[in-house]
Amino acid sequence: MITREMRRLSSFDANFLYLESPTSHMHVGSLAIFDPSTAEGAWGVERVRDIYTDRIHLVPQFRRRLAEVPLQLDHPHWVDDPEFDLGWHIRHIAVPAPGGPDELAALAGELMSTQLDRSRPLWEVWVIDGVTGGRFAVLTKAHHAAMDGMAGVQMVSSMFDLTPEVEPAPPAPPWAPDRVPGDLEMLARAAGSMAVQPLRTVRAIRRGTHALRMRRRIIQEEGRGSLAETLPAGAPNVSFSAPLTPERSFAFRTLSLTKAKAVKNATGTTVNDVILATCGGGLARYLEARGERVDGSLVAMVPMSVRGDDAAAADANKLMNMFIRLGTDLPDPRDRLASIAEQTASGKAQLRGGEGDPVRELSDFAPATLTAHMFRFIASHHLAERVTPLFNLTMSNLAGSPTPLFLGGALLVANYPLAPIYDGNGLNITVLSYLDQLDVGIVTCPQLSPDAAELPADLESALDELVSLTA
Repeated sequence: MITREMRRLSSFDANFLYLESPTSHMHVGSLAIFDPSTAEGAWGVERVRDIYTDRIHLVPQFRRRLAEVPLQLDHPHWVDDPEFDLGWHIRHIAVPAPGGPDELAALAGELMSTQLDRSRPLWEVWVIDGVTGGRFAVLTKAHHAAMDGMAGVQMVSSMFDLTPEVEPAPPAPPWAPDRVPGDLEMLARAAGSMAVQPLRTVRAIRRGTHALRMRRRIIQEEGRGSLAETLPAGAPNVSFSAPLTPERSFAFRTLSLTKAKAVKNATGTTVNDVILATCGGGLARYLEARGERVDGSLVAMVPMSVRGDDAAAADANKLMNMFIRLGTDLPDPRDRLASIAEQTASGKAQLRGGEGDPVRELSDFAPATLTAHMFRFIASHHLAERVTPLFNLTMSNLAGSPTPLFLGGALLVANYPLAPIYDGNGLNITVLSYLDQLDVGIVTCPQLSPDAAELPADLESALDELVSLTA
């Protein structure tokens, strides 16, 4: 019989809980499209429930809920939910007719506009029928405190097979949920955590200062000047650099990974560089079409996964951030790509061999209650609209499967990621590779970017332009 010790969230993971507000939802997700013609028999929500029932033990995070500390004197803990109900998490809905891309995108935006219930494990799966062509869609959403994008890809992949034949899952060991602790027990744990906080603080400062020294040394060896000179001085104000409303809109498009690799090979860059340059070119087109003049280049925060073989251990999020100028002010796409490649090379060199991100390491310095109140104060006073933004949007590039995947025998056709947006940074573009394609998911706030549905076509045009110029 398996029981698991309660695990305290790291400061980095807990910050995604504190960042959440009525207008900022901190869940990640994906919209997967399936062709059921490869599956035997009827395919729908019942088959998806059967798959998750057989394999839920492969993803222990799916049965864990939060145990909060009274007065937020310490970060919450993860505890196995004694009232776990798989049926509550897997739901069924139909896309409005005719079930095309526009209707599917609108439904996905609506489902991502509501927060997850913190009294239960922080995830949902929506099986969506009525998609054109006899297809189904599955929208998965999970809280960022429980997993980053790469972890989410790995966890959901546990439900997939490599062939249409459904492989039997490994035997599930007997499972005994934890007893949810009461307030007094959580306060006692908080007291123990506070007792070691001075030691934790010393270690955090030591790791953080070491990371800063490592970055400073690497930068000086590359002849790039000071550490401050490698960070953006600030990002320009654009229409989506404003406070959010609770609503979300979603747009998606599949681009060619083969084309991106052709540009990479012709220029000696990386696929990630080409994707960033494609987004820079697409955003330049998008802003020009809407008549929006921007002073300087847009800046993207680019989370980089540092997840190793210990993906199931320790923190749920294994991320470090780079800030990249996307060259939206550069008219030549080749100059844009070269500038981005230089920035990413420098950023990766700073991350390589270091003890980590100094911001992440120093996040353990502040007590939980101070951090929680600080984020609430920022959100309630709309401070995002009163300061110059550090970045304009978030961009991620995730590596998916190079081979076909199947869910209950149905072929995965495409898998479009969805990720959070923030007050002052109301645009997220995330790319997930699959087979020879790049599945692009774009999350915005409809009140800030009502015409964001035009952006996927702009991205495709920007990639085609790079191909033509570097052929």
